[in-house]
Amino acid sequence: MNAPTFSTNDIRRDFLEFFRERGHTIVPSAPLVPANDPTLLFTNSGMVQFKNVFLGSEKPGFVRAADVQRCLRAGGKHNDLDQVGYTARHHTFFEMLGNWSFGDYFKHDAIRWAWQLLTEVWQLPAERLLVTVYDTDDEAYGIWRDEIGVPAERIVRIGDNKGAPYASDNFWQMADTGPCGPCTEIFYDHGEQHFGGPPGSADEDGDRYIEIWNLVFMQFDRQPDGSLAPLPAPCVDTGMGLERLAAILQGKHGNYEIDIFQHLIAAAARLTGTGDIDNKSLRVIADHIRACSFLIADGVLPSNEGRGYVLRRIIRRALRHGWMLGQKQPFFHRMLDPLIDVMGEPYPELVEKRELIARALLAEEERFAETLDSGMRIFDEVAARSDGTIPGADAFRLYDTYGFPVDLTADIARERGLSIEMAGFDAAMAHQRETARAAGKFGNATTMPAELAAQLAPTGFLGYDRLDEGGLTVAALLRDGRPVDRIEAGDEAVVILDRTPFYAESGGQVGDAGALEGEDCRFAVRDTLKFAGQFHGHLGTLESGVLQRGDRVSGSVDRARRGATVLNHSATHLLHAALRSVLGTHVVQKGSLVAPERLRFDFSHFQPLTRAELAEIERRVNAEIRGNHEAEVHQMEMQEALDFGAMALFGEKYGDRVRVLRMGATSTELCGGTHVARTGDIGVFKIVSEGGVSAGVRRIEALTGQGALDFISGEEQRLEEAAHLLGGSVPDVPDKVRHLLERQKKLERELDALKAKAASGATADLAGSAIEVAGIKVLAARLEGFDARALRDALDRLKQQLGDAVIVLAGANDGKVALVAGVSGAATGKAKAGELIGHVARQINGKGGGRADMAQGGGDDSPNLVDVLAGVADWVGQRLG
Repeated sequence: MNAPTFSTNDIRRDFLEFFRERGHTIVPSAPLVPANDPTLLFTNSGMVQFKNVFLGSEKPGFVRAADVQRCLRAGGKHNDLDQVGYTARHHTFFEMLGNWSFGDYFKHDAIRWAWQLLTEVWQLPAERLLVTVYDTDDEAYGIWRDEIGVPAERIVRIGDNKGAPYASDNFWQMADTGPCGPCTEIFYDHGEQHFGGPPGSADEDGDRYIEIWNLVFMQFDRQPDGSLAPLPAPCVDTGMGLERLAAILQGKHGNYEIDIFQHLIAAAARLTGTGDIDNKSLRVIADHIRACSFLIADGVLPSNEGRGYVLRRIIRRALRHGWMLGQKQPFFHRMLDPLIDVMGEPYPELVEKRELIARALLAEEERFAETLDSGMRIFDEVAARSDGTIPGADAFRLYDTYGFPVDLTADIARERGLSIEMAGFDAAMAHQRETARAAGKFGNATTMPAELAAQLAPTGFLGYDRLDEGGLTVAALLRDGRPVDRIEAGDEAVVILDRTPFYAESGGQVGDAGALEGEDCRFAVRDTLKFAGQFHGHLGTLESGVLQRGDRVSGSVDRARRGATVLNHSATHLLHAALRSVLGTHVVQKGSLVAPERLRFDFSHFQPLTRAELAEIERRVNAEIRGNHEAEVHQMEMQEALDFGAMALFGEKYGDRVRVLRMGATSTELCGGTHVARTGDIGVFKIVSEGGVSAGVRRIEALTGQGALDFISGEEQRLEEAAHLLGGSVPDVPDKVRHLLERQKKLERELDALKAKAASGATADLAGSAIEVAGIKVLAARLEGFDARALRDALDRLKQQLGDAVIVLAGANDGKVALVAGVSGAATGKAKAGELIGHVARQINGKGGGRADMAQGGGDDSPNLVDVLAGVADWVGQRLG
């Protein structure tokens, strides 16, 4: 090919400029995490961000668009992870060039511009290009043959087995019904030196003909009966893989030979110390740093579920390939700078999020390094006894104990010619989930017979507006999990009403307490739980009278308890918004508890929060409280709520209509809980603790209202008490404490000096009590009040004084004995300190070990210690022969 070569950055720039000149709006790449679509794992094609436009629910404000969309295929239906690094063109992360028409231009312009860009701007030889059309799309066929001038023998009809004998489908549709239409594809012929036939042939899967560009013409609306109705405004959706195109324009055959990957592969070779630049593990590392860095930049962090689990799988696959290359130290995070070198200009978010990405990758490297070696040893043991298949139970053990994602285990197995018994793995995983689910369920007190649930209407909840309500009907009574018609004074029971002002525990908010009262009875409600997802069960004790099914009662919620709970729940929403603002949009709620006395919020983050970050988060929440914003509650359709800005969590199930809470400009979330009328009602917010819950999950506990004020008052009292003990006022406390610490350090240094002097004197006396065994000085002695450090110092001095020696020292303190042993001079190699310390320690209920020249241990200060030490000379004599 005589055409000029283009860098990958040139290609991006040329593509966008070409379509900008033809009236297209240049749209930035959408994130890898699809906006407002919790059902889709990742953005896996260019059309994802325009999905609602094609469905007609969104008007974009333009009819022509062009973009370079970053995509990921490493989970769910589209998963290329296993092939990455082993083939020429599979990637986890890739870029898709696309131009779009929304009811504007159609086939003629789309085809003409595609050909113009390829053959005139990028100067690809026309004779190397081959096109396909859908079997019945005579219009596209005619454009290619008659207007563009492509010879008929290089136009292949692809359809429902009507064209070439091995034809495949060439018709695109979004779903079983809705927008759809024929495709036309452009292929590049790498030449007859490569195996493979044209599309539609028996050898179409070879490497000779490579698809460059797919042009989709959405001109029909598929009806439920399968028929095709013409769309009133046909659209164009095109996609062209940047990496494939770059390989062709740079005169290469494989994607990993292009400029971006060559830079990354060279960096991976340098960081792993690998001399073989063609090693496939370098390809894996080069591919995976792109996927991982962009995922983290788009708010995903490693975890054990959802998108975070996919990210963890990719990181650990890269680390395992580094381990295969001999790199046992963290290196993967250092691939970020080489990536920014080649992709930081078109994607400035990589530069902006540099520190976040590097810290997240390093944290995951350090976490996985702890288990990789031990996990690989287990794999080697399993593989050694395998008959060609890794048992599913062993694959699950590697996943559950050592953090090996099953596809990583499969990857390692495949390299050794082994497979995994996936049925056994899936069964073990299902058993674990069932066990966890069973452990998380309430006991019999909160179960409900299915036949009873079928007879009842869902409980109507009145508690958003009222805390007291009369005329409530007892719909059912449960005692010991069984339906009963009546309960008597003293009975523990569950009361289910037709309507209730009591909030049932849900979404982290605890259930209400209070009382139900009839004409001659009173039922104390200590908690309210949800049964079968739709019935409010009031748990408590009948304090007086008799209560029967069908009775009418009035309900009163404990106002103080509900009021305190409400403050904490609303503050939790403000906390979530502040965390995302200060730490980044990767922060996602992982659990919460909203109780009257406190709030607890679990969230995704990879490291402890600094004091400055906690202070800023607390400041922002209190600023929102002082803003006294109205707590707006809206009932709306799910899509309307997403458009309104409400957060939807991936994997959560939502109904068609949802309840949205918005407080000020920072917090908009889906929530069915109870809340304040205005943020000012919260009063004050105080963080009392922050810590880790599990890998990648942190927890904050905080107080609001009177609880926060009481906590602050208690802190002030403790500070005043400290000031009194230090002999000053509260402002003096830091200086007083600083002075005390300096004085303590001075005294500790003086004490260490005195101890060293005393030890020196003691060891001088001890040296004279050493006995000689076969020309070696042997010393075994007990020293009162010596800790392990003092014993080591004494041992070093005695070695210098005695020369050829075997020494054991025991320091007794508070009923325990610290032991040290040393071997020096001519004794080295004849008697081993580690064996000697073990011999002594075992006799006083202890243990110890170490090197041949120095060892440590410990045990009980037992009465036989004197005899044990006296026996050291005999032990040495035996070793010396």
